[in-house]
Amino acid sequence: MTDVHAILGEQAEDLLTHRCKGFPKESLITPGPDYIDRIFSASDRPIQVLRSYQQMLDAGRLAGTGYLSILPVDQGVEHSAGASFAPNPIYFDPENIVRLAIDGGCNAVASTLGTLGAVARRYAHKIPFIVKINHNDALVYPAEHDQRLFASVRQAYDMGAAGIGATVYFGSDTSRRQLQEISEAFAEAHRLGMVTILWCYLRNTAFSQDDKDHHLSADLSGQANYLGVTIEADIIKQKMPETNGGFNAISVGKTHPRIYSELTTDHPIELTRYQVANCYLGRIGLINSGGASGQDDLTEAVRTAVINKRAGGMGLISGRKAFQKPFAEGVALLHAIQDVYLDPRIDIA
Repeated sequence: MTDVHAILGEQAEDLLTHRCKGFPKESLITPGPDYIDRIFSASDRPIQVLRSYQQMLDAGRLAGTGYLSILPVDQGVEHSAGASFAPNPIYFDPENIVRLAIDGGCNAVASTLGTLGAVARRYAHKIPFIVKINHNDALVYPAEHDQRLFASVRQAYDMGAAGIGATVYFGSDTSRRQLQEISEAFAEAHRLGMVTILWCYLRNTAFSQDDKDHHLSADLSGQANYLGVTIEADIIKQKMPETNGGFNAISVGKTHPRIYSELTTDHPIELTRYQVANCYLGRIGLINSGGASGQDDLTEAVRTAVINKRAGGMGLISGRKAFQKPFAEGVALLHAIQDVYLDPRIDIA
């Protein structure tokens, strides 16, 4: 078992003992082994969706906990294959991506239609597939942020996928079209019995104000989450917040002073708790992004997992930190993330 205290170092006491007050843990709907029976079965999702979701929750090292560890690898389109896989060229081969997810003990692997389709007959029955159906084309010049459909829901279904994933760039000038496209795709996926995961990302240059990147603001990202659950995303993927006050800084939409005076503080667990609150107080699971690979990926990954779990989230979706290093190190990092969710001493704040 990973020594979380040792890895977190000076951050350990603050992150492992903090208690949230704005949204106390008693107000949350929390993950657990009975999540589908206790919570999700009350929804309008077809029986086949419940089965697919349970299949994901029963896979990998976190099976039976109600938590998720997902390997996402769509960066070959989003960031270019060269930029993404040059650090470890074995991942130009899709089979190695799926092998990393399996050996890494993940609940599912999320990737492009082509990546998963290339090895579907060998692996779709061994680990749940999540087909990411839209992407931002990195070759468009001049660069623009616009998610376009690269795959259909039916293609994902025919591949044997357990679910689909999609991104909406909330705040962008194309967000309304994306929202409509993905809402329709999610409805079709549910009819076919697949789980839906929404990457709820903010994209607008105006969201960076006063030397702060409000793409990572708790109030704005929380509202993006609320829009995501409104179109019946079954799981929300969101970047971990690093600041707050985006509504006030950029004068967009409406907010309320109590959000900043009582419901949140500047503590990272409190900020992430606000994201969970916008997922119907946890009724829909929040998984946070693992972020880019950097100088100390193990510490950052464990820190993110601790914050997500203690905030009431459902897990982590971590890609570059795992696949942009040697295979064995990637497996070890994924296991370290999962150890946080397996450790009963790390509770909900």
